[in-house]
Amino acid sequence: MTLWTAGEAALATGGTAQGDWSVSGLSIDTRSIRPGELFVALKAARDGHDFVAEAIAKGAGGVLVSRVPDGCGDAPLLIVPEVQAALEALGRAGRARTRAQVIAVTGSVGKTSTKDMLRHVLAPQGRVHAAIKSFNNHWGVPLTLAGIPEEAEYAIIEIGMNHPGEIAPLSAQAAPHVAMVTIVAPVHLEAFEDIAGIAREKAAIFSGLVPGGTALWNADLETSPILAERGNVSFGTGPADWRLTEVVAGPDATTCRAETPLGPIDFRIGAPGRHFALNALAVLAAVHHAGADVARAALALADWAPPEGRGKRHSVRMDSEAPPLDLIDDAYNANPASVGAALDLLAAATPAPGGRRIAFLGDMKELGPTGPELHAALAGRPATAALDTVHTVGPLMRHLHEALPADRRGRHAEDAATLAGQLRDLVRPGDAVLVKGSLSMKMAVLVDGLRALGREG
Repeated sequence: MTLWTAGEAALATGGTAQGDWSVSGLSIDTRSIRPGELFVALKAARDGHDFVAEAIAKGAGGVLVSRVPDGCGDAPLLIVPEVQAALEALGRAGRARTRAQVIAVTGSVGKTSTKDMLRHVLAPQGRVHAAIKSFNNHWGVPLTLAGIPEEAEYAIIEIGMNHPGEIAPLSAQAAPHVAMVTIVAPVHLEAFEDIAGIAREKAAIFSGLVPGGTALWNADLETSPILAERGNVSFGTGPADWRLTEVVAGPDATTCRAETPLGPIDFRIGAPGRHFALNALAVLAAVHHAGADVARAALALADWAPPEGRGKRHSVRMDSEAPPLDLIDDAYNANPASVGAALDLLAAATPAPGGRRIAFLGDMKELGPTGPELHAALAGRPATAALDTVHTVGPLMRHLHEALPADRRGRHAEDAATLAGQLRDLVRPGDAVLVKGSLSMKMAVLVDGLRALGREG
């Protein structure tokens, strides 16, 4: 499949093509590049130009550069003044030529799982394009847009932010038909004065909508009035256009009922957790406003499961004669809202007889001066009271460690690797175990360690 020819890419970016080539996809990482893809030599933590020769050796169909690296004079290049600007131009061209219905998703919590949920429920109804990973920033959004195949019928764009003013230009590039804000929570408080500022930034996703587009907003929030100023379709558990009326979270799935403009809808999500229910309802609303079949989408939710690191569950059999350990892998990211939802999920879990509810929690980042207080406050959540032990990782989580009652206070370590070496002493067969923390805390080492204690299944 040809995604871009040399001539098309040169016309879109204003660059100069060297050679007559075509590419089937895009990549910014030589570790995962596939033959035939366009390697984009971005300057980020490292200069992508240093890896051009490796990309070519691995079969790159073309390379987007701002200079010709040594030894690459005969390579299939697209030479531009500035690679980031050229990538954005290529993304705008990809968006302009597609006939797909474009859905954009943002939110303090649940962006990636909601994007994956949309991809899952729309796949039976047409060709869906969405970034595999959390490509939601200034290079991830144009990379996703530039990668939309000609035959795509739906494109799902995840949009994130760390600072004010980031979402509006990304939404303008995406020009979505449907845009949604999943939730507004105290995240990135280092860059914002208050949560109202975060809500205004999230609501900026609606500024890029095509004329007549749908702005889906969460009506359950303290900051919902800010979203409502720009939104035109609401979802929530109270008064809303799409209203969740019943949620029952079981051990393996979540069953829901909603009142909608289409009438009552019953649906089942193939994963436990009340926090998935409202996002699933927003997904169904987005499906409807994108012109797809809501009934088929509701049925497809039954076999959706969250991706690795975002609430995926693993059953680890440590002993063939004993019940398995129930592991909740939520190690990819953490903020007060997502940690609260994860604790609720663990509190609702039913360990095997003799098993316990155990949490491993790592620091929540980018909370500014309120960080210590927000960590300590987790000790007062009702869900925390339902746990047996909470182990903590990192200097900020020490505030939670000290705030916990002695009977629930587990071990504390400054890094996850330290606790990973103690896992055999900390868990046993039949336990329900949650691992949660910001990505930089490397809590995945605990997930890997727990999975290595036995066999899965």
